[in-house]
Amino acid sequence: MLRESNLLQQLERYAVRLNGDLLCIYGDPAYPLRVHLQAPFKGNLTQGQQDFNRSMSQARVSVEWLFRDIIENWKFVDFKKTQKIGLSAIGKIYVVCCLLTNAHTCLYGNITSKTFKLDPPALEEYFR
Repeated sequence: MLRESNLLQQLERYAVRLNGDLLCIYGDPAYPLRVHLQAPFKGNLTQGQQDFNRSMSQARVSVEWLFRDIIENWKFVDFKKTQKIGLSAIGKIYVVCCLLTNAHTCLYGNITSKTFKLDPPALEEYFR
């Protein structure tokens, strides 16, 4: 799926700051390590590597909270249980559910905004 998504090529092209610093995303350990795609350190780790893995694991868990919120709020998008790939517009439905979940977050906050003590944008600002 990673290969078919063209994500790595897009990162190589666009994931650079104006000052030339490279940006990267953090992925699952199953993904290949690349300049723009990082994953947890493996093997006999230094304390710094262990600290990095622990920190990134905590950040990754906070991202997973949003996926949980989407499934909790919109039970019918739990495609493992209800959607049939190729027989329904799963992708479009999921995007709409994400937008509605984000709108809800703008109005009421969520566990991520509370954990990181960050206010979500106003609804008008989000949809601008």
